[in-house]
Amino acid sequence: MSTPDISPVPREARPYQGSPAGVVTRVVANTIDALVVLLGLALGYVGWASLIFLLDPRAFRFPEVSFLFALTAGMALATVYLWLAWWLAGRSYGGHVMGVRIVGRRGRRLGPLRSLARAAFCVFFPIGLFWCVVSPERRSVQDVVLWTSVVYDWMPRPTGNHHEHAPLTPPAGR
Repeated sequence: MSTPDISPVPREARPYQGSPAGVVTRVVANTIDALVVLLGLALGYVGWASLIFLLDPRAFRFPEVSFLFALTAGMALATVYLWLAWWLAGRSYGGHVMGVRIVGRRGRRLGPLRSLARAAFCVFFPIGLFWCVVSPERRSVQDVVLWTSVVYDWMPRPTGNHHEHAPLTPPAGR
């Protein structure tokens, strides 16, 4: 009797483990991350309004926020969120949901500086993502410039070198 094959990677996904993620997966992950940032902004606004209310409840009015301030705060929050997520976990919440991880050369996790550079590059030049549509390696402009890749990885923690586990090319017939 053989031992059952227990793995956190779904059987259907195993051939793709370590393969570069495509544009659809990345757009969905980025959309989820944008929703996380919007939630963070909303919670920040509610916290700010609550503090104003606690300080002077009789004269309370909801604070007005200019578009420029909201945009700047959103971009700053997105940059910090992505930087910390990619540096500390190798993936953001959107990446976790979609089963992708950001890796550097040879499949290793990014350090703090490259994570920060990639986060800023992605926030301030999001259109660069669409280069992965024409790139044979499915790499965005950010990936090409910073020597990173977005790969499918359903493991709860990075396993080190992803190249050892699966090729960085899609399976045949794809």
